[in-house]
Amino acid sequence: MPPAADTTASARTGTRPQTERPSAPAKYLGVLFAVAIAAAAVNLRPVVTSLGPLLDSVRADLGMSSTLAGLLAAVPSLCFALFGFLAPAAARRIGPIAVITAGMGAITAGVLARSFAGGTAVFLLLTALALAGVAVSNVLLPVVIKRYFPEKVGPMIGLYSMALSAGTALAALVSVPLTSALGGDWRYGLGVWAGLGALALVLWLPVLIAKRERGERAGSAGAPAKLPITRSRTAWAMAGYFGLQATGAYVVMGFLSKIFQDSGIDKGTSGALLAVTMVIGVPVSFVLPNLAARRGDQRLFVVVLASFGIAGYAGLAFAPAGAPWVWAVLVGLSNCAFPLVLTMIGLRARTAGGVAQLSVFAQGVGYLISIPGPILVGWIYQATGRWYGPLGFLALLLVPQMLFGLRAARARHIEDEAVHPAERVKA
Repeated sequence: MPPAADTTASARTGTRPQTERPSAPAKYLGVLFAVAIAAAAVNLRPVVTSLGPLLDSVRADLGMSSTLAGLLAAVPSLCFALFGFLAPAAARRIGPIAVITAGMGAITAGVLARSFAGGTAVFLLLTALALAGVAVSNVLLPVVIKRYFPEKVGPMIGLYSMALSAGTALAALVSVPLTSALGGDWRYGLGVWAGLGALALVLWLPVLIAKRERGERAGSAGAPAKLPITRSRTAWAMAGYFGLQATGAYVVMGFLSKIFQDSGIDKGTSGALLAVTMVIGVPVSFVLPNLAARRGDQRLFVVVLASFGIAGYAGLAFAPAGAPWVWAVLVGLSNCAFPLVLTMIGLRARTAGGVAQLSVFAQGVGYLISIPGPILVGWIYQATGRWYGPLGFLALLLVPQMLFGLRAARARHIEDEAVHPAERVKA
């Protein structure tokens, strides 16, 4: 019987043609793909958060000066911006899955090799190698989700964000006790995290082989050749929102424990309070993108998260030891602007190619915006010796963050904005 007859017969009987049913291998590949995305996300922060608790030991062993230690603190944002801008070009040449797979390899190699570094310069270079892998994966994971899970952007961004938050909290919580269990040598405490990268690499290799992406065809299917994205107000608003939320997140990771310690809270409790701010993001990061993706715009979430932050910073400024667990939860909820902005990146473009361009623009420009914030907070604290000024600065920063977020959260697509006026008239 000809194929057309098969189709007609199927229509009469109310059944679907056999070819429309996903095969068992396709189902298993979809599950593997989702697991691989989660495994990649887990690896996007331990490169940084595993180092913070061990930084004093690293500095002492390598003879690292305070100036170089400050440079090390700025390296993540610099690498995220620099290599993030390069990610789309690499994706167009070999496909985004191949770039993410290479990124997992770079993370694994960089984290493992830096634990054997004999000097500061080598340590910095190998850290930059690992962060390059983080940067390209940061940019391209939302692109892959948009392309291969177009009907499940919210749940998949939620899975991605939840795994990222879990990796962040895990590295901060266990780096010190894990190092102690391994004999107290920081080299083992940092190098062991290469195991997570190796696991992710093993998961991405079969996905790479199965999908068989090929350069330009894989990297630009269904997308405009190149959007003049700087003409899009939504893109600029997204970059501003991303950069300001990243500023708050890096300040919290770097200074929250000291804020609590300066109020008389012991080191162990202050570390647990910092962990709370990160752990709270695990369940919220899974739920929030699903809720946000169901709405036409996300302005309500922008306002609510900023309000949590203002309340948390006010509590830290005026009564840090009065209700420390409450302030930690509020600040942690405010930092959930990160999964929200990832969700909006996936929703503000019509195609995977548009998401790629928006992702690299928002994250690249955003991370550049975030660089001065932690430095300025440290300078204000050093100049005043008190936390009122830095915390007031962070609270005030939430106002422009909210304004950028309100603009970015409107139901718009960058493809409708990032065009030449003459082309808009023709359309």
